[in-house]
Amino acid sequence: MRLRPSSFHRSLLIGALALTAVLSGAPVVHAVPATGCLDQSTAGTVEEQRLDRGVDGGPSVPAEILRRSGFDQQVELFSRLLCHVPNRQAAAALVRAQGETLWRTATYRAQHPVHGADALPATDDRGLYWARISMAFALRQWQPRFGLGTTERAGLIKSFEYASRGITSTRFTPGVRKILVTGFDPFTLDADIRIGNPSGANALTLDGQRWTVSGKTYEIQTVVFPVRYTDFDESMVENTLAPHYRPGPQHADLVMTASQGRVGIFDLEVFNGRRRSVSSIGDNNNLWGGGTINAPVVSPSMPPGPEFITSSLPLARMSHADVTPFRTRINTSVLEIPAGQNEPVRRPDGPTPGSIASEGTGGGYLSNEVAYRNTLQRDLLDPSMPAGHLHVPVLSFDPANKTAITDPTYEANRETIINGAHAILRAALG
Repeated sequence: MRLRPSSFHRSLLIGALALTAVLSGAPVVHAVPATGCLDQSTAGTVEEQRLDRGVDGGPSVPAEILRRSGFDQQVELFSRLLCHVPNRQAAAALVRAQGETLWRTATYRAQHPVHGADALPATDDRGLYWARISMAFALRQWQPRFGLGTTERAGLIKSFEYASRGITSTRFTPGVRKILVTGFDPFTLDADIRIGNPSGANALTLDGQRWTVSGKTYEIQTVVFPVRYTDFDESMVENTLAPHYRPGPQHADLVMTASQGRVGIFDLEVFNGRRRSVSSIGDNNNLWGGGTINAPVVSPSMPPGPEFITSSLPLARMSHADVTPFRTRINTSVLEIPAGQNEPVRRPDGPTPGSIASEGTGGGYLSNEVAYRNTLQRDLLDPSMPAGHLHVPVLSFDPANKTAITDPTYEANRETIINGAHAILRAALG
């Protein structure tokens, strides 16, 4: 059963159609096939090539997730709209508008009841992920009626990425305390194409929310980062966070990055390491960071900074939040290469002077790196800012479920993780 679009969703779709009509100077023609201006022979990225993947040779899991979350309608609409774009200016406007519409639709869906007999629950983050991948692939395949160079196409895809991740809409309302929270896309999809990421789901449930804690009003804005080294190398984290560390009306009062970490534990990460060292898994495009625990490396775009940076979140207070049935841990364990030595050593109580960061308390992958980049921006722009990283527990299916895209255990786990993440954030606010 298809989802019934709410008045909110209908207004978004109507607005997108109207925008294209204005930009093109002509009415939108619905008879044009969705693939009419897309070159089906264009190869997608590794991430985009997973769109047709099923379990054990079965039908596409991403297609089922899109259908059952209702995002297939936005993907189809976007492809149709592209076929009517008359020039580069119109393309830039449409791509950003559709990216922001996708983000707003996802956050609205996550925070309101969902209708439909087989609809995925509101907090399921996977529909947004696969819709973004589908729409970025459409941009890559698009053959417009005007010339479009490689650099111009890449710029449109980047604009769409930023808009559909909430990065262009982290605008706080004046007169409230401002909280910025981030999450991540699903990852390790070659191991299981069905998985989501509870840190991303948490971000969707929080965006635009207002909380009153101890008599103070807080507004929360969120973004979801990609699990891709290339975007980090192109300073996406700094482009997102730096405006909220600088003085002015968008200056935040607390910045917390988040990702999926270990089984059964909310980890409050104390020490963020500067280097990449994970060699066991790649990113979502199957690219590796280039480092190992014996020879960790620094991203080419990383600003100068120390080997380890410490969280300034109120960790003791956060650790007392009720996250039943999970537990919280203030994590101080790092892997360092001590000064004058060549082999990594595990330090349960944090780094020693002069050592090289092999792993922060959050590891040596992109979750540790987003934490480091966040707290480095704090040190460079506003050292008094409470900032740090939360690892939420791993989201798991029922062990008996090897093929279905969801099950009661999976849904209950995600809701419980989100509730725990909310409780920890509330505790941070006092």
